[in-house]
Amino acid sequence: MNASLFLTALTAYIVFLIALSWYVSRNNKSGEDFLLAGRGLPVFLTIGTTVATMVGTGSSMGAVGFGYANGWGGMLYGVGGAIGILLLGLWFAPVRKLEFMTMSEELSYYVGANRWVKNIVALLIFIASIGWLGAHILGGGLYLAWIADIDLQLAKVIIAISFAIYVVIGGYNAVVWTDTLQAIVLFIGFILMAVLAVDAAGGWSALMAAQPAENVSLLAIESIGGLHALSLALVVAVGVLATPSFRQRIYSSHDVASVRKSFYTSGSLYLLFSCVPAIIGMGAYALSPELDNRNFAFPFLAVEVLPLAVGVVVLIAGLSATMSSASSDAIAGVAVLLRDIYILVTGKMPPRDKVIQYSRLSLVLVIAIALTFALLSNDVISYITTMISTVMAGLFVCGLLGRFWPRYNAPGAIASLLAASIASLIVVNFFKEFWGNPVIPAVLSALVAGVVVSLVSKPSRLTPEQALKVLDDERRAMEGVEL
Repeated sequence: MNASLFLTALTAYIVFLIALSWYVSRNNKSGEDFLLAGRGLPVFLTIGTTVATMVGTGSSMGAVGFGYANGWGGMLYGVGGAIGILLLGLWFAPVRKLEFMTMSEELSYYVGANRWVKNIVALLIFIASIGWLGAHILGGGLYLAWIADIDLQLAKVIIAISFAIYVVIGGYNAVVWTDTLQAIVLFIGFILMAVLAVDAAGGWSALMAAQPAENVSLLAIESIGGLHALSLALVVAVGVLATPSFRQRIYSSHDVASVRKSFYTSGSLYLLFSCVPAIIGMGAYALSPELDNRNFAFPFLAVEVLPLAVGVVVLIAGLSATMSSASSDAIAGVAVLLRDIYILVTGKMPPRDKVIQYSRLSLVLVIAIALTFALLSNDVISYITTMISTVMAGLFVCGLLGRFWPRYNAPGAIASLLAASIASLIVVNFFKEFWGNPVIPAVLSALVAGVVVSLVSKPSRLTPEQALKVLDDERRAMEGVEL
């Protein structure tokens, strides 16, 4: 492919996103406007931004590469993600009416607005947001390095700067509108690539015949192993259920009904979409089974196989998947930084008239930190799955027990967080070959520790109503509302 043609098209696309960001963000007047789009997102924007965020680096670069190596196993990422978003809508949509701003607020509410839990969770969520953001920068850098034949580290820097500009300009309003546009682009691009990959391989029968026999079994369980397949699907589901950027969709939606409608629609679309990355990966394998790096399966097809115009579209679609997810995680990280970590460090909320300015400065800081971590890694799937199990399994259990078990308390929440991280690190270092990834032991350890410690310690002192008032008073101070 003509690299200069692609870079010209990509530059024009990013300039358009920047212009769109400026246009839709003209009415940002407060911190809630910049970080939550004024809590009034209509259903179509919530669907668009949710789908775009779900079809991110893992389900594009990662899942296509996994499909290249494991055939139908490439569906596991989509299946896990669909389960996660459907359960998120079923279990957690009702928290919209409680007016939370960050996930750390929500989790601390479940245990009596405990300040220790809120601060610990805020730090973990900040780390998780940076981890996700780094994964997207890594994935986008791999794309760009292959396509433009430039140094991988330079490509990561270019990707980070590209999406940083329009997010810093427009905040969350820019994120949801650009996400919705990118969702359309990436669906068209991915489906085009899947159809043309099958055609280039000589048709469906030829595509299947070219795969190792174990890769065309149900979800490639014969290739991956049942426990490893289950672990991969579960780690993605847990990631969705505990990812701050998906919680932002709940907090910013118009009401509970619109959250459920958008999440159920998004989950159904994503489940249908889950076969597309696997087909693309298998197409790349049929055409070139000796790629040095499976993560290059997607750009290989676009650059070497597809017609020029189609190749440009699908490559931009791949980068759309990366940038849409990255922008969402950047905003989620900044919301936690200003709502929770700022008060932890300074003892007060940021001044109302400085929130937008501080948000933009914080976005630059968050993206720079994520870029630094991304420069140190080159494997998308292992990066994501290890980070989820170590940081997010405990957050998932805190949300689950807090939402459905009133006896859960602050010591139990802290025990869940510690147990998940310890179990994950033990598995990563000693038992990864058996488990595939640490999510199952991490979640089980967090559940047991949370239940046991909650039962042997005192219940929360505050009622749910009192806890909610504590958090509401803090949030109103940020918005300059008289208490």
